[in-house]
Amino acid sequence: MNRATQAQMRKFKDLEGDYLWQPALRPGDAPSLMGYPVIEAEDMPDIAADATALAFGDFQRGYLVVDRVGLRVLRDPYSAKPYVLFYTTKRVGGGIQDFNAIKLMKFGV
Repeated sequence: MNRATQAQMRKFKDLEGDYLWQPALRPGDAPSLMGYPVIEAEDMPDIAADATALAFGDFQRGYLVVDRVGLRVLRDPYSAKPYVLFYTTKRVGGGIQDFNAIKLMKFGV
């Protein structure tokens, strides 16, 4: 969720009147929502009608990052004479591995 969504989620309480949001107990720890750590992602939309403002789940199980071993280096002695330029590339990819591990939540406002 993004920062604006976090501001709204901090106000939510359970039936006993306890806040669902708990701040980080130590520096470097993540705050928690119902006991689960929260990571801020500014790419997520704000809470609005029919907006998927929160992604919840086990991202290590649900998303697979494929990292190809090694770097590819291209030496370019011609473009910036008398200097030699080096271009490096690395192939990385990823995708959803388990759709049941990650759920997007819609809020009705």
